[in-house]
Amino acid sequence: MTELFASLFFSGLNWLWPAAALVGAALLLVSWSYRGTPAPSVLRTACGVLKLLGILLLGLCLLEPLWSGQRAKPGANVFVVLADNSQGMQIRDRGDTKSRGAVLRENLGGKPDDWTAKLEAGFQVRRYIFDSRVQPTKDFSELNFDGRATALDAALRQVTERLQGQPVAGILLMSDGNATDVTGEPSDLRGLPPVYPVVIGRDDAIKDISIQKTTVSQTAFEDAPVTIQADVMAAGYAGERVTARLLDASGKRVGEHTLDVNRDDTPVAFRFELRPEKPGLSFYRLQVGAQKEIDSTNDFSRIAEATLANNQRVLTVDRGREPRRILYVSGRPNWEFKFLNRALSEEEQVQLVGLIRIAKREPKFQFRSREGESSNPLFRGFGNQSKEEIEQYDKPVLVRLNTKDEFELRGGFPKTVEDLYVYQAIIVDDLEAEFFTRDQMMMVQRFVSERGGGFLMLGGVESFQRGAYQRTPIGDILPIYLDRGAESGPVSELKMDLTREGWLAPWTRLRSNEAEEKKRLESMVPFQSLNVVRDSDKKPGASVLATVTDQNNKSHPALVVQRFGLGRSAALLLGDFWHGVLHDEAIHRDRDKAWRQIVRWMVADVPNRFDLQVTPVKNDPNQALQIQVRARDKKFLPLDNAIVRLTVQTMTNLSSKATNVVNLTAEPSLTEPGLYEAVFIPRDAGAYRAEAAVLDPNGAEAGRAEVGWTADPAAEEFKSLKPNRALMESIARQSGGEVIALNRLDEFVRGLPDRKAPVTENWSFPLWHTPVIFLLALACFIAEWGLRRWKGLA
Repeated sequence: MTELFASLFFSGLNWLWPAAALVGAALLLVSWSYRGTPAPSVLRTACGVLKLLGILLLGLCLLEPLWSGQRAKPGANVFVVLADNSQGMQIRDRGDTKSRGAVLRENLGGKPDDWTAKLEAGFQVRRYIFDSRVQPTKDFSELNFDGRATALDAALRQVTERLQGQPVAGILLMSDGNATDVTGEPSDLRGLPPVYPVVIGRDDAIKDISIQKTTVSQTAFEDAPVTIQADVMAAGYAGERVTARLLDASGKRVGEHTLDVNRDDTPVAFRFELRPEKPGLSFYRLQVGAQKEIDSTNDFSRIAEATLANNQRVLTVDRGREPRRILYVSGRPNWEFKFLNRALSEEEQVQLVGLIRIAKREPKFQFRSREGESSNPLFRGFGNQSKEEIEQYDKPVLVRLNTKDEFELRGGFPKTVEDLYVYQAIIVDDLEAEFFTRDQMMMVQRFVSERGGGFLMLGGVESFQRGAYQRTPIGDILPIYLDRGAESGPVSELKMDLTREGWLAPWTRLRSNEAEEKKRLESMVPFQSLNVVRDSDKKPGASVLATVTDQNNKSHPALVVQRFGLGRSAALLLGDFWHGVLHDEAIHRDRDKAWRQIVRWMVADVPNRFDLQVTPVKNDPNQALQIQVRARDKKFLPLDNAIVRLTVQTMTNLSSKATNVVNLTAEPSLTEPGLYEAVFIPRDAGAYRAEAAVLDPNGAEAGRAEVGWTADPAAEEFKSLKPNRALMESIARQSGGEVIALNRLDEFVRGLPDRKAPVTENWSFPLWHTPVIFLLALACFIAEWGLRRWKGLA
């Protein structure tokens, strides 16, 4: 509270000495007159003080005292009345017959004797209403409380900007404080005039069920790769049961859970696990309600809640449309590739491309030639030939499997970044380091660290230390050290188990609960082959997810993973991961599932050449979204000078096709190369799908990307029904105002002129000739005389 303080000063200071002499003489006279009086000292003192006080008041009148100060100059300052017009004002508090909006409209007044008339008498009143935008009003007749958002922070700033340069004395903010553009504390309010919030609504609990927060996450777990979590607040339902239903786009129920509500102020956490039936974008609808009311959501008369606008959300699940491509490179045909290929053949989103060596690099014939000559002498004398051209007849024999065309991997393992970066992950199996050139190994390292790809090395005769990968770029990728020497001694009868970190990783488990997973691990056929490393060989930051115990009951790492740059790498040290699948169909199914989950983990976070993201524009009153497209060339370098065309489709009904299509052009970002941005404002509630077509500088299409999201303004508006008094108090505190009670508006307006204002005027009030001063002096004399008469001293 900031007020203008008044002060006391004297205009007749030329009478100071005569007045002082008069008071001094009176003091001496009174002291002399009471000196010989036969009365108690307390009585004499009391009578003397009363008489001297009366004389002092008369002496002050000679100095002409004035009571002076400053006040807001009438009609010179501007005062703003800002009223909330959002849908949230339609809420009825418990026990009230009127909505908050009706209460607000009644208290905005308009009668000759109410607070608005008094406010207009001293200030220039500016009236505004706000929801997602701010608009001026003459008499608040436009209030209909249908705004889809409460852009409170933006409204305060827009009003201040509109009145910039004018003497604004304050803003009277009338709202329930449930802002949709403020999370936590409001932004910096410096520069704003004092804000005086009036909180509309009671703090009593309202009977309502609302979805507070939803998250959609994807894992490599095959049975339920998508997890949906929802925090539901059920106010007024303590001791009752709340049900949550998950419906797909066609309205089919895919999940339902019912939980008990223990306390009103504690959210109820629901969790759904599902497997979408098709790749790409999928939309789901989450509905919540009391167990006994959820089937009556279409009949509001049978619902005890304050509103149903916050009882559902539309969720987006993006499983990706383009298949992820895995490059499998092996030094010899083996069982591992057979079963890996069979497992991934059932996976629509993963494509395995095989490059298998069936014969090592050996000369077909033995010729006697000159000393130091390694090539076929029959080709001697055909000009200067490079070493690769001379030895082209002594190359290893490679077989390509599952390639997209006859040219893919025709020259063996990729030799350029463009050819390697078309894959999302690399699996190396039973292949020595000499198979790769130094440049190829450096390229594989950049594939993981810069491209963000996945890398997995499988155990085998020529893997890890036996393949001489120590002190090589590929060895640097691995999560284990290879140059510390290997443990000696054969191992067999290897029983697998998960570590603590392995139990926490969903993709390493094949069962939905711990008991069944332990039973599965105990029943597994023992493995017989392992590339043995010590526990201490694990690199810093790496995690051992699985171990095996040998015939001597000694534990060894079996699966080790780590992050490497932007990507991830793993070492599966078992040499016979396929073991046991030939004669047991259940083990076969489990091993196929394990392979699929491992591969999904490898490619889960690998970026595409073209990424499309949608993020809310911070503190935007219209809930605008920023669409960002990141485009890269075949070397995964930023693609500049591209043309990015966006197509945004609106689906208000999940089961129907798009009802509206908007075409946009994304503009290049000024801060990041290869980034293109556009702003989109959703007008309707529902699901949205955006597709980006990226054209290279030559006008040819380089690629496409898509993304989906949902817009539900009402859900945010009704996220909390209880008035946000803490936010209103914070706004008042930061701006220099104070929270005003609704029933104190008249008192507040009466005191406004005495508060600080941009334009003020001085005022003064003479105290020396007011009847009060003389009456006080006369009262002192009468009291002194009466006291003496009462005690018989007169």
